[in-house]
Amino acid sequence: MSEMDYYEILEVSRDCSGAELKKAYRKLALKYHPDRNPDDKEAEEKFKLINEAYQILSDEEKRAIYDRYGKEGLQGQGAGGGFGGANMDDIMDIFNSMFGGGGGFGGFGQSRRDPGQKYALDFEMELTLQFNEAVFGCEKTVDIRYKTYCRDCQGTGAKNGKMTTCDYCGGQGQIVMRQGFMTFAQECPKCHGMGKKIEQKCPTCHGKGYAVKEESVTVKIPAGVDSGNRLRVPGHGNESKEGRRGDLYLTFYVEEDEHFVRNGNDIYIEVPVFFTQAILGETISIPALKGELELNLKQGTKDKEQFVFEGEGVPDVHSGRKGRLIAQIKLVLPKKFNDEQKALLEKLQESYGVESHPHKSTFESAFERIKGWFKS
Repeated sequence: MSEMDYYEILEVSRDCSGAELKKAYRKLALKYHPDRNPDDKEAEEKFKLINEAYQILSDEEKRAIYDRYGKEGLQGQGAGGGFGGANMDDIMDIFNSMFGGGGGFGGFGQSRRDPGQKYALDFEMELTLQFNEAVFGCEKTVDIRYKTYCRDCQGTGAKNGKMTTCDYCGGQGQIVMRQGFMTFAQECPKCHGMGKKIEQKCPTCHGKGYAVKEESVTVKIPAGVDSGNRLRVPGHGNESKEGRRGDLYLTFYVEEDEHFVRNGNDIYIEVPVFFTQAILGETISIPALKGELELNLKQGTKDKEQFVFEGEGVPDVHSGRKGRLIAQIKLVLPKKFNDEQKALLEKLQESYGVESHPHKSTFESAFERIKGWFKS
């Protein structure tokens, strides 16, 4: 694995943009972070390589050298494992996504982890909502599994509490990150600031340092949430040694509706209209979020024409202001007709005279020009 190409490690193409590189780095660093893969040596090594690759490819000068000469050309340029010179903003963004950074609806609170504790107090889970539950809000009972420290090993994960010096940080409990001329200290992701590692695993928790408990929580979902929104549920996260609970963060996934299509706070609905209705004009009823609306089709309504109803969409989850309902016409033509219907259509066409054959007047000059192209 250590001989893999940096681009292969980050699963990006060689011509990827900086934004694509950052997105790939964030995704993989989250996936292989030691906190999410305790006691997984393969994930730990993958995590080191990901940071090493991003350290080089996120630096334009180092990337240019690597593209031309490979790893050999980077000797003395600062290539290395760990966090090295990886972009500080990216790293902190990743840690915030996992443990905190922000507050209120849609964000995380502060990261909370005491030295010696093997898990974060806050955690996240996905909650699936039906379309109407997200639009109007609801109450949901959520079954969760949270962590509490192992009493037998006092949360260390080590048999009889015996531990040895951490080989990742050398017992310091921290690793150093450099960004330009500045140096930052970050808690060691392997020993979580303890500076020590497990010598023998606790037989009760198998080295995890925690047990898992279950509970049900009733949560009030505000109207207007959408896929990707997050809601903080205070006091229902993991439990610390002192008995303090962290917070639960719910990330929503909203199922699609059979007829309504949501785009932000706007709702789209496709309205099938028979061609005679579109030609003659008619007032029809269409479904809306709170019942039905009247749609006035004017004479000569076109296919894919849109009719907008202000304030009939989804309420904004923050302000409560409602979006629009947008009805888009889908013109329906007859798939077959009988002799009587055909005769009527032909009679109708004849009644319009020249107007019923618009292609003739449109292409008349074109036909004449084309004939001239072949004259000798």
